[in-house]
Formats: sequence, C-alpha cells, structure tokens
Amino acid sequence: QGQLVDSGGGLVPAGGSLRLSCADSGRTFSSYARGWFRQAPGKDREFVAAITWGGETTYYADSAKGRFTISRDSAKTTVYLQMNSLKPEDTAVYYCAAGTGLLVDGTVVGWGQGTQVTVSS
Repeated sequence: QGQLVDSGGGLVPAGGSLRLSCADSGRTFSSYARGWFRQAPGKDREFVAAITWGGETTYYADSAKGRFTISRDSAKTTVYLQMNSLKPEDTAVYYCAAGTGLLVDGTVVGWGQGTQVTVSS
C-alpha cells in the first residue's frame, strides 16, 4: 500500500491516446500480477486490465479490449497501459494495482495513488 506510483493521466480529446505508467521502484510487487482499475465519480471502482507476473498472459475488461494494451518492462518494475481510441466514458481516475491471480479474480495487495484521465467529447 502506497508503494506504487502511477502517472501519465491528462486531458485528451475523444479518439486520442494516453500512456499510463506505474512504477514500483522498491520492487515490492515485482513477483505479483499487475494492472489497472478505474473509478469515475459516483461509480464503483472497476477492473480495466491485468498482466501476470511473467507477462505471459494479459486480461482485459470488455470495455478495454481492442483499444488498451497492458505491458511491463523486463525488470518488472514498471507497468504501462497504452490507451488508444479514447472515449468520454473512459474518463475516470485510474489506479495501478498489484496482487494475485488476474486481480479481478484475486486479491489486490497494493494500490497506486491514482491518475486522472479526462476524455473530452
């Protein structure tokens, strides 16, 4: 908790792209699956994407499939979320996460502080 630092959010027009980053400089979570959740005002936090510890498997929410790509570096310290063809409904605070399984079906053990993504229409 509090050991992941996410960044890269901003304001982008519909159809644009952003790349989010999540750093684990202390390597606290290098052996865990990594991914992102998001939360819009008045809504529950929802799963977006995950990547397994070795990077061999990725998993996406239906809303992200075909538009978002999750990846991690070879040192397993930084995870990225490339977001293309952004839609206004993607507007939310995006939270980096680390945990077991594919996060949505496991246990989240660490969270980033959140980075705001705003997509204008």
